[in-house]
Amino acid sequence: MNTLNQRKGTPWWRSWRVWAVVGCVAALAAGAWWKWGRSAPAVQVITTKVERVDLEDTVLASGTIEAAKQVSVGAQVSGQIKKLHVRLGDTVAQGQLIAEIDATPQTNSLRTSQAQVALLSAQQGAKRAALRQAQLTYERNKQLLAQEATSRAEFENAEAAYQAAQADLAALLAQLSQAQISVETAKVNLGYTRILAPMSGVVVAVIAEEGRTVNANQSAPTIIKLANMDTVQIKAQISEADVVRVKPGLPVYFTILGEPDKRYDARLRAVEPAPESEQTESSSTTSSSSNAAIYYNALFDVPNPGHKLRIAMTAQVFVVLSKAPQALVVPATALGDRKKDRYAVRVQEGEGSDRKTVERWVTIGLNNRVQAQVLSGLKEGDEVVVGEAASTAGAQGSGTSRRARPGAMF
Repeated sequence: MNTLNQRKGTPWWRSWRVWAVVGCVAALAAGAWWKWGRSAPAVQVITTKVERVDLEDTVLASGTIEAAKQVSVGAQVSGQIKKLHVRLGDTVAQGQLIAEIDATPQTNSLRTSQAQVALLSAQQGAKRAALRQAQLTYERNKQLLAQEATSRAEFENAEAAYQAAQADLAALLAQLSQAQISVETAKVNLGYTRILAPMSGVVVAVIAEEGRTVNANQSAPTIIKLANMDTVQIKAQISEADVVRVKPGLPVYFTILGEPDKRYDARLRAVEPAPESEQTESSSTTSSSSNAAIYYNALFDVPNPGHKLRIAMTAQVFVVLSKAPQALVVPATALGDRKKDRYAVRVQEGEGSDRKTVERWVTIGLNNRVQAQVLSGLKEGDEVVVGEAASTAGAQGSGTSRRARPGAMF
C-alpha cells in the first residue's frame, strides 16, 4: 500500500491508519496517567498553640438552692384566723406578731378554770375548819381515855373523824392543784391564739388566709413558711460514678442561670450517705434494683447578702478535685500513643516550605479529659497537631475527601 501511495504521490503520514494508531497510544497514555500518575492530595493539619491557663479537674453537678433554715409556722389551737399581720415576701423579726386566732373559746376556758380554782379555795377554808374541830375532839377523847373518863368506842370514833377530815383536806388540795394547772394550760392556749415568729426571716409562703378555720386537733395546720435567707444551702446531686471521688472539705463553686459569669465559692460541708429516695419511709426495698439513675446529695452553705439567691434556683455546681494554676496545657485530643506516663504528641516545626511535623514524647500531669497539663517535652507557643484534613484539590475526580482525624484521647 505504501508503494501504491507513493506511486500516487501521497505521503505516508497522511494515512488514516497511522493516525488511528497514534490516537490509541495517546488514549492509553492518558489513562495510565489518570490512574497512576496523579499526585496524592496535599495533607493539611489542624494545630493549636501550647498555652498557660488555670487548669482544674472538677465534678459537674446540678444543684438546687434552699434556705439554710426554714420553718413552717402553724397553729397549736383550733379556731378562725381573725387577722393575718404579714404578707408574702415580708421580713419579720423574732417574736413579731404574725397572726391572731379567735380567742373566745380559750378565754372562756381560762375563766372556767379560774372559777374552779376560786371555788376550791373557798372549800379549802371549810375543810381546814372541819379538820381543826376533828383534831380537837380526837385530842380531848384521847385525854379522857387516859383518865378512863370515856369509852374506847368514843375515842375511836373521834380518831376516825380526825383521819377522815385529813383525807378530805388532802383531796381538796389535790383538786385545787389540778384546777391551778388547768388555769396555766388555759393561759398557754390563750397565748397560742397570738402566733409569733419563732425566728427572724422572710415569709416565703402564706398557706392560710384570714377567715379560714384551722383545726389543730387532727394535725398542726401551717399558716406561713418562714426562711432565714442570710445564708443559703445548695444541695447538689452527685452521680454514683463521681461520688466516690468527692469528700467533705473540697473547694466548690457554682453559677446560676441569671448570672452565668458570676462565681460563688464555698467548701463542701457534707455528702449524704444514702440517696434521697432512701431517706423517706415510703421508699421501697426494690428501689435500688430499678433502672433509675442514683444521685447523692452534696451540701454546702453560701452567704447571701442582699438575698439575691432565692429558694429553688438551679445552680451549676463544680466540685474541684484538683487544680494547677497557670499550667502549660494542650488539648487532650492532641495526645497520641502512651508509654507509661508519657504520651506521643505531633508538633509543627519550621516555616514556609521547610515546615514539617515531628513527633515528641511529653510527660502529662493533670488531665481533665478536655485539657492536659504538660510537665515536660513542650514549651509555651509550640504548635501541636490536633487533627488533619486532606484538601479537596486533586480529589474532585474521585468524589471523596477525608475529614479531620482527631487524635486519641485518654
